[in-house]
Amino acid sequence: MTMPVDPETDAARLRGAMAEDLAARGFLDDDPAWRAAVETVPRHRFVPGFYLPADERDGRGLTVWRPVTAQLDHGRWLAAAYSDTTLITQFDGDEPDWKNPAERCGGAPTSSSTLPSLVLRMWADADLREGHTVLEIGTGTGYSTALACERLGSAGVTSIDVDAHRLEQAASALHACGYTPTLAVADGLYGYWPEASFDRIVAACSFRAVPEALVAQTRPGGTILLTLSGWLYGYARVLLTVAEDGTAEGRLLGGTVSFMSARTHAAPAFGNPGHWAAELPGKPRAGRHGPERITAATEEAFHLRFLVQSAVPDAQLVTVGGVVHVVDVVSGSAATLTPDDGGWQVREEGPVGLWERVERVLDAYDTAGRPGPETFTLCVHEGGQHLRHPQLPCLSLPSI
Repeated sequence: MTMPVDPETDAARLRGAMAEDLAARGFLDDDPAWRAAVETVPRHRFVPGFYLPADERDGRGLTVWRPVTAQLDHGRWLAAAYSDTTLITQFDGDEPDWKNPAERCGGAPTSSSTLPSLVLRMWADADLREGHTVLEIGTGTGYSTALACERLGSAGVTSIDVDAHRLEQAASALHACGYTPTLAVADGLYGYWPEASFDRIVAACSFRAVPEALVAQTRPGGTILLTLSGWLYGYARVLLTVAEDGTAEGRLLGGTVSFMSARTHAAPAFGNPGHWAAELPGKPRAGRHGPERITAATEEAFHLRFLVQSAVPDAQLVTVGGVVHVVDVVSGSAATLTPDDGGWQVREEGPVGLWERVERVLDAYDTAGRPGPETFTLCVHEGGQHLRHPQLPCLSLPSI
């Protein structure tokens, strides 16, 4: 393979082009400091190897992931590093051997370099400014950490990751580029007390509910930006402001943004859906709403999935042979939805009427005029965490 004469010159040119593209699309918000950070931080130093999806799938229908490194294809590696793309660096918690990487089929991504536009959107939504101290949860490759260091100075940045090997790799890249933030192997569920309190806490992973430690580690008037998710894979971003009394309140933010779940909040295995379905009553009822309301590839369905997930926080959903199975491993409840002449036949059993609860949320949502995410408020206090809307019943997030 022929290497470029001056790879750093090529990288600088590609950084400039990426900054120009991000600015044209409104992600730099006319902020010269963030633009300078994008033009300065060498993203390629943080992603020595990553996976990109192939056009074809394997014989089982799984995505084929092809490794990309400078040694395998320098041009493709450098171009991808400066594209507005999320670069998957790890599957199923297994660190690849980037000196001899293998192709993969399927698997669950567990670490990545988030697409630059989302990183910038995240820092912008958090309203990060000079003089702020910030805790970043989920260091990943370290690229977003480097941008924050370039913007604020390393002294104001603390970044933690639960994966010791990932953090070691990120630390090496950060230090090689001259950045010296506080780094620690730690579970984001508990924040990082040694450096508290923070003006801003920003999570690059998702949680089932707002961890109490993050509220306690934020200064009064400070903010927490994180993504809420759950076992139905519904997502919502929330920006909370912490009050003097230790409570927090804020609004949901729009947009279809998702992050990998914090590893301690990942959905549990539920076994064979057929075993759950075998215990359901034989006589079905006609469904008022079908699963496509929450599974369609639309922004409304994305929002709705989060709302109904709040009503059935321990439910999981899987489709087998056209039949939709809803399973709750906590209560032992289950439901199936079977297509029938343009509608759906529902069978459910257990202490929680899973699909009935989902339908109640959908009924209320339709009656309220289908309100968007920005109209919902999340309140966090000692009595729990509640999602509120003036025209809808209160929804509670799970205890964690």
